[in-house]
Amino acid sequence: MKLLEQHIESLIFTADHPIPLKDIQNCLEEAFGLKFQETELLSAIAALQEKYQQEAFSFEVVEIAEGYQFLTKGAYHETVGTYLRQNTRKRLSRSALETLSIIAYKQPVTKSEVERIRGVSCDYAMQKLLEKELVSITGRSEGPGRPLLYGTSERFMDYFGLKSLRDLPTPKDFKLPDSTVGEAAPIEEETETKQLPQTEEE
Repeated sequence: MKLLEQHIESLIFTADHPIPLKDIQNCLEEAFGLKFQETELLSAIAALQEKYQQEAFSFEVVEIAEGYQFLTKGAYHETVGTYLRQNTRKRLSRSALETLSIIAYKQPVTKSEVERIRGVSCDYAMQKLLEKELVSITGRSEGPGRPLLYGTSERFMDYFGLKSLRDLPTPKDFKLPDSTVGEAAPIEEETETKQLPQTEEE
């Protein structure tokens, strides 16, 4: 198909989250009434990735969160990071980060299980994580009362730069003194200055 690369490029540019290969395929097939092989689409995407590797571009096409997205290149991260720090003071609190970490490694998990691991209430932290769409409700447990189950969202993988949950650090990664888990960049969550219940630790 003529200009296939440009059509794929427009989809990646338009999507507000990493767009999966299957979504690209479905969109093109419906739009043009043609069948596209995955190998054909992957070849076009590879050509786009090669194109944006040129120094003339400050951004590139990156495979992330099981999809494709335009991201700024590493050489410009400091500039972009400075801009973000200047324009937002919003971050996740320590309690929210702890809660998010437990959900990421134990999902699907109930709120009571998260609280058992943390040893404190996580109502407020869970609420903020849901509001920021870093965590989503994945179903209900078969246990008594059928409590809600929580897991990480696509936005979680997007933010932390993960292609899939398999890319999460393993326990052995934390044995090294210089291995730490922290925020990759400012996030749209204002530091929690609100008075929390006594059971919630900052």
